[in-house]
Order: sequence, then structure tokens, then C-alpha cells
Amino acid sequence: MTSLTGSLPEHAGRRCYQPLNTLHATVYFSPEIVREMGALGIEDFAAVNIAGRTAALGRVGAGPVTAAFYNYTHERIAHHLPGVWDIAAPQDVLAARLRAADGTLRRLLGEDAVASPETAEAAELALRAAEGCGRGGRPMYSAHADLPVPEAPHLALWHAATLLREHRGDGHVMALVRAGLDPVEALLSHSATGGGMSDKWLVRTRGWTVEELEAGRERLRARGLLDGAGELTEAGKALREELEAETDRLDAAPYEHLGAAGVARLTELGSAFAKAVLMAGAFPADLLGNG
Repeated sequence: MTSLTGSLPEHAGRRCYQPLNTLHATVYFSPEIVREMGALGIEDFAAVNIAGRTAALGRVGAGPVTAAFYNYTHERIAHHLPGVWDIAAPQDVLAARLRAADGTLRRLLGEDAVASPETAEAAELALRAAEGCGRGGRPMYSAHADLPVPEAPHLALWHAATLLREHRGDGHVMALVRAGLDPVEALLSHSATGGGMSDKWLVRTRGWTVEELEAGRERLRARGLLDGAGELTEAGKALREELEAETDRLDAAPYEHLGAAGVARLTELGSAFAKAVLMAGAFPADLLGNG
């Protein structure tokens, strides 16, 4: 079955994106990012996360970041922005983040994989896909698209994965707003699919309290989207699939630009890299979960 957006098989873009996002996300949980940011004087875990992801926007304050991130509390972001830029300038944070990506990928994948022809091929394909991304309405993608492409193939691949990740993320925010899911409801309904963060990590990274999370679950139950055990109802499952389908539609351009053969090959390569980093323990064991 083909998609409505062109000649790609159904969900091909989503399947290509997922392993690339896994590769990109390794940096958020790596000791390398903690070390590199700590050397700049940024030591708080939340500050490391927020500064690293927002540095491409420049010396930005809390308001635009709360809007762009969507699912963090404004209070959590405002606690660190714009004050973190008095500790380290955005360009220094970006350099530290790239050094952390270098160290993280070398540790998780190994030197042979980093230097392999497959990594260079994946980087070329992912960068070609990113050529199809659009800037309109996409603040996080557009900011990262202004950054130079690293010369080293493994870092070019990580950069391209970042572009594709932020492009899809910006579109997903549009879909969440249209669906009427507030930030907490968006997080909890995602976690209920088994693919989102556990409550522990939602509290630690996004800044919501346990009480706010439970209130969000009650709102989802009132809408018939969660059952008493916190699992998605049939209506909840349908809504989550509608969200992903709308996100697919908004994110189709890069994969249509790359073409079916390129998407298939990039998916194959990205999946191998994602499997390798997962096997190497790139993420905390308790990261995912419902509750």
C-alpha cells in the first residue's frame, strides 16, 4: 500500500526516522555530554539538556523555548533560560555538544563502525533527505539547519539525524495542538503506547510533578482515552495513530525527496546503528514506561 503523499510505502518515512532519532538521542543520556557541559560550568542535568538543545536558537529566553518544546513546564525552562547563557555562550555549548556526540558515537558504535563506508553512506543519504525539509512553522528545525554540516561522516550523520528529528518534532507539535492534547496529556498518552518516558523521567526531564501527571491522567480518562489502569482505550489508540499519521503527512517531504530506494537503504543502515547503540546500553533501563 502506498501513502497519499507519493510513491513511498505506507509509514516508510516514520520507519526511517525512528532509528535515526534513536541515534540522535544517545547524546542526551551520555556521560560525554555531562562531562563536556560540566567543563563549561553547566552541571545541572536539566540545564545540560535545555542548553544543548536550544543553543542553535542563540541567546534565547524561556518563552519561545516553552512554545517550541511544548511538553516541558515553563517554570523548568525559565529556571535555566536565559541565565545559562551567562555561564556559557551558545556557540560554546554547540561545540561542546558536537564533541559529546563524537565521543558518544565512538564509544557506542566503535571506531571501526565510525570510520566505515556504511556510516559515510548513511550520512550522505540522511543529508540528502534533509534537503527536502521546510523551514516554515518549524523553529527547532530551522535553527539547526543554520548550523554547518560537520566534516566527519559520523558527525554529519548525527547532524542530519538532528535535522530530521527536529523537523518531525516541529510537525508533531502542530498535530498535538490540533488534537487538543495539552503538554501533559501528550506525554502521558505517548507513554501509554509503551514508547514514551516513565513518570520518573518525565519529572526529571520535563519538570512536571507527580500530582500534575496524575491530574493529566484523570483528564485523559474523562475524555475516554485512558482506562482505569492507565492503558490506552480503543479511542486512545486511535487518537495516537491519527497523531502519528498527521505527523507523517507533515513530515513527508524529506523522505519523498530522498525517494523510495534511498529511504529503504537509509532505514536499513539506520536500523543497524540503532540496534548497536541499544545493545551498548545507550539509554537508562527505566527510561520507558507507563507510570
